[in-house]
Amino acid sequence: MSAVVAIVGRPNVGKSTLLNRIIGRREAIVEERPGVTRDRKEVEASWQGREFTLVDTGGWIADGDALDEKVSRQSEQAIATADAVLFVVDATVGVTEDDARVAGLLRSVGAPVLVVANKVDDRVHEASIWELMSLGLGEPSPVSALHGRGAGDLLDRLVAALPEGDDGGAVEEGDGERIMGVALVGRPNVGKSTLFNRLTGEERAVVHDRPGTTRDTVDTVVETDHGPVRFIDTAGMRRKARIDEDTEYYSLVRALRAVDGADVALLVVDATLGVTHQDQRLAERVDAAGCPIVVLLNKWDLCDAEQREDVMVQVGDKLHFVGEAPVLRISALTGRNVQRLWPALEDTLDDYRTRIPTRRVNDVVRAAQAAHPAPAGVRILYATQGATDPPTFTLFANREVPRTWLRYLERRLREDLDLGSTPIKLRVRRRSE
Repeated sequence: MSAVVAIVGRPNVGKSTLLNRIIGRREAIVEERPGVTRDRKEVEASWQGREFTLVDTGGWIADGDALDEKVSRQSEQAIATADAVLFVVDATVGVTEDDARVAGLLRSVGAPVLVVANKVDDRVHEASIWELMSLGLGEPSPVSALHGRGAGDLLDRLVAALPEGDDGGAVEEGDGERIMGVALVGRPNVGKSTLFNRLTGEERAVVHDRPGTTRDTVDTVVETDHGPVRFIDTAGMRRKARIDEDTEYYSLVRALRAVDGADVALLVVDATLGVTHQDQRLAERVDAAGCPIVVLLNKWDLCDAEQREDVMVQVGDKLHFVGEAPVLRISALTGRNVQRLWPALEDTLDDYRTRIPTRRVNDVVRAAQAAHPAPAGVRILYATQGATDPPTFTLFANREVPRTWLRYLERRLREDLDLGSTPIKLRVRRRSE
């Protein structure tokens, strides 16, 4: 495993900006106001051939509300598991009471701690960093995370402080073990982070009854009886018309990107509210990405008999396009029926990665054409499965195939080949091609 480097500090000192600077891309959401980052976020980084894992954390606040306490606890957990710590302080402000309290916590840890004097944009401001010596954590490194000034010198100090013999890095393709990616998606405040914490076995995502608590995607690889699984907690998705701030916009972009890169999406629906129009649009977006769906009706234990009957009717009516997608009735808070998720994931992935013999594919296509011929003399001359993840079929036709008939053929392929709810892609080639 790679060495772990935690980035900590009070809110709005530039922790996420520093993470983005180190990895060279805008991975963490950055905005000029405190409280944007709330969960721990891990990304892989490297410097001078040395690989390590960066952990971005929310701002540490000594005296805050219940949500602030949970965010601060995330920082403390990141510190406890880190091989090195980057303690970010705003050099233009100097040492605050919260800075002093974080420093007191860091002086008791065994890992090396580097004080990062951020927002030192030029030599004129370098003199201000010496005030930070009062933190008792050694000489600060002057840095401008926004402009990149001093970042190289800081990274040189960091890799020199990391423990030896830990070359790190994620699982390579040559290692032979493919990690399944599972994205948790849904509207704000439906219980995604509560479910994420239960599945990963630790309080990894901040959970609070305030909608929009999760601002970024957070992922964790969990070793299970079914092999390693990467669970990805995403920000709650709202309709674009209701996104009125940059932070929510970037949260939406990252959530959709997580869906595009996932093997399976868990669509979390609040059963007490039923399947909303927004749930329906989210399911359509996931389906369009070619990602298989498992529908989770969360908070099932809070529904009475009438509500339960209504929501099942709504699933059939509003989510009919996901076909035979598994529908699980769970409670993320109590853990009820969550264990049923594993066989549902296995079955869904088996369908997603299945490969059908060419002869069997052509048998189904011929039977479909015999039962319901395509109009205007259109015929499929030959068919084969060209790819998996999802199953992708190439059809060789004598002329252009009408879309309506293609939808009929897709339904027949799904039913006759027992492909369940997995998405199917059809590619048509005309004989002249």
